[in-house]
Amino acid sequence: MADLFQADALDDEQLEYIQNEFFAGFKRYKNSDTLPAGLDKYDQLDDSLKHQVSINLCRELLREQKNSKGFPLKHFIDDVQSVYCSDNRPWVIGYSGGKDSSAVVTLIYLALLSLDESKRTKPVYVVASDTLVETPLVVDHVNRSLESIGNNAKKDGLPLTTHKVLPKPHQTFWSCLLGKGYPAPTQSFRWCTERMKIDPVSDFIKDKVSQHDEVIVILGSRSQESASRAQVIAKHKIENTRLARHTTLANAFIYTPIDTWSMDDVWKLIRACSLEVTISPMGIGKKWADEYGLEWENPWGGKNLTLWNLYKDSSDQGECPMVIDDSTPSCGNSRFGCWTCTVVTKDRAMESLIQNGEEWMQPLLTFRNKLAETNVPANKDIYRNYKRRQGKVNYQRVKDGQELSEERAHVPGPYWLKYRKEWLTELLVQQREFNKDGYSVTLVTEPELHAIRQEWLNDPNEPDWADSLPKIYREVFGVDLNWVINDNSSFGEVEAQILTDLGEQYNVEPEMVQKLLDLELSLEGLSRRTGVFDKLGTLLRQDWGTLDEIKQRHAQLQSKSDFDIHKDQIDKYEREILELEKQAKVEF
Repeated sequence: MADLFQADALDDEQLEYIQNEFFAGFKRYKNSDTLPAGLDKYDQLDDSLKHQVSINLCRELLREQKNSKGFPLKHFIDDVQSVYCSDNRPWVIGYSGGKDSSAVVTLIYLALLSLDESKRTKPVYVVASDTLVETPLVVDHVNRSLESIGNNAKKDGLPLTTHKVLPKPHQTFWSCLLGKGYPAPTQSFRWCTERMKIDPVSDFIKDKVSQHDEVIVILGSRSQESASRAQVIAKHKIENTRLARHTTLANAFIYTPIDTWSMDDVWKLIRACSLEVTISPMGIGKKWADEYGLEWENPWGGKNLTLWNLYKDSSDQGECPMVIDDSTPSCGNSRFGCWTCTVVTKDRAMESLIQNGEEWMQPLLTFRNKLAETNVPANKDIYRNYKRRQGKVNYQRVKDGQELSEERAHVPGPYWLKYRKEWLTELLVQQREFNKDGYSVTLVTEPELHAIRQEWLNDPNEPDWADSLPKIYREVFGVDLNWVINDNSSFGEVEAQILTDLGEQYNVEPEMVQKLLDLELSLEGLSRRTGVFDKLGTLLRQDWGTLDEIKQRHAQLQSKSDFDIHKDQIDKYEREILELEKQAKVEF
């Protein structure tokens, strides 16, 4: 060890590494037994070879090791048991199937297993959130893990159950992108995370709060991995406890049992074998020593080797360097998420999985890249409607120092319906091919298909009078689903074409007439049509015509109040409506 700490042998980055990670390893796993001999040897060196900062650090490590006697796994199990037994608030564990959440579930499972049965008094819920667009391999891993954890917890007599939550059908990725026409997510418009991941888990927590008044949420957050998350948790920390207040949910508290762990600590627990740390003039090295016969086994009887291989195969190098040394980037930093994610520039995890033998997933990566292309500025006007969902043409806001009279860039709206139809067809065809090839993959679920259909039928810009989705499904699979009868079946493709022809003849926008007819149908049979005139006014105030025509009209307007080409006519209608409402209120 002493050979490393010679004059000019360490740079600032190495010193910081030792302080943050190696120091933690000494404290927890008692692998500093050789430190005293190393320091004695160091003292015999010539003063010119000594690095005073390094020797001070080594002596601090030795002093800490003697005082704390190390932090073995039992220390953290005792900590979990102490927090568990301190009150009657149930626990909700967020489980993603990744390394950190797997370590947390393992730690808590061991803590419950070694706890006296009489003290296992409150429920522990292991909750996984499935966005419905997770990488298929991860979905399979999570599903099998949840089943195994739940079954074996029941056999072991533990008050631990597993649950999977899903986004609501109208809030899923495909319901929003294909149904509503939302553009593929970007850093500036990341509409997916809250709808698909946060809200389903929050709803589960709220349900448990309503049953038990308060709950404790267990997270696998580590300070070393996310400094921002560590700061947020620290800000809401409750003094003299291991808990913090939840940042958004009332009566929910946060417990992070592995917040001080390093990544190596996590893998040590998952692999359940000894990690040897070595030091040489080449740097700090780590390798696994297979000292235990139950290597890779988790407490519910499964093997964590599947998880290890997922991380290994998703790294650019195809291997996990923790087995070798520190010179290779760690695959422990691999990220698994939605295969549709366009927030990142490239899905390197998916690319590496395909390179490492999962070639069958290439169509998913190709489709994901196609969605990413729609966010290229030059392509936005091709794929997206020039009007927003409220029927208006919008422009970028005035920037600091910009003149109000300056022309501002046009902001496109949702995807055109024709592209959404093409993409849904492509997904359903690919789903059919996957199943033919023996891969049990559902790309778009039945509830999503029903939600997408309703969005198309009631699209604010392009209502789908043709009711295209059942036809698309039938053409791909040769069967029908149990579709809800379309209440708007009075109109179809023929009627839409008639409106188009009449619109050209009488210089009236056929889309406006179509939407007015849809509004009339939606109110049919109501004894009181509350707000009907407001709805009519909203439709008439929308921008009608081509983008060039609308821009030309906007350029001629003198003020924002004149932004409606039908303003004079609408003002007249509104005066007449007010008069009619006054007469309607007269009691007979």
